Amino acid sequence: MGERILVLVRHGESEWNLKNLFTGWRDVDLTENGIKEARNAGKRLKGQGIRFDLGFTSALIRAQRSLDLILQEMGQTSTAVFKDQALNERDYGELAGLNKDDARKKWGAEQVLLWRRSYDVAPPGGESLKDTAARVLPYYIQEILPRVLQGDNVIVSAHGNSLRALVMVLEKLSPEQIVKREIGTGVPLIYRLNADSTVAERKDLAA
Repeated sequence: MGERILVLVRHGESEWNLKNLFTGWRDVDLTENGIKEARNAGKRLKGQGIRFDLGFTSALIRAQRSLDLILQEMGQTSTAVFKDQALNERDYGELAGLNKDDARKKWGAEQVLLWRRSYDVAPPGGESLKDTAARVLPYYIQEILPRVLQGDNVIVSAHGNSLRALVMVLEKLSPEQIVKREIGTGVPLIYRLNADSTVAERKDLAA
């Protein structure tokens, strides 16, 4: 049995991150800076000497492309990759496509902050973080965790909120703690898991 390594990485900066727009399930690409962030993530992971057995990503191009770039930098483009919308970003409903400042003008700063930073309050037509976790975690438990526990090195390239759902479980954080947790674009989080799926070690590969 080898080390049980799970790497989580949020996609590089997207075009709508740059424009300060709510993105959610809208399928937007990376910026030039986002491409650089993903490549740098690959270089940092290569420096750790990790060889991935498989990768998981969402159905959205910004996460898929980030994973492709990471694996290119690592010289591991033959790694098997599984794509599923269970790992998609939180659905922002009626907020999607809106500038965050415009959303505050329409609904009020306090209401928008509640939608963005509460655990179980969803924006109109969208998902709360709790809703997002309800689709991410079953996929993790059924598809990702068994591969990690059998000794495969696994990388997950996804989104701020879908990764928050995983970090919440891995680090045993409360709803209050997880909504305050920032996950930077293109920053790999390396977890080494024990046989019972608890975290033995976490390392952040920030630039």
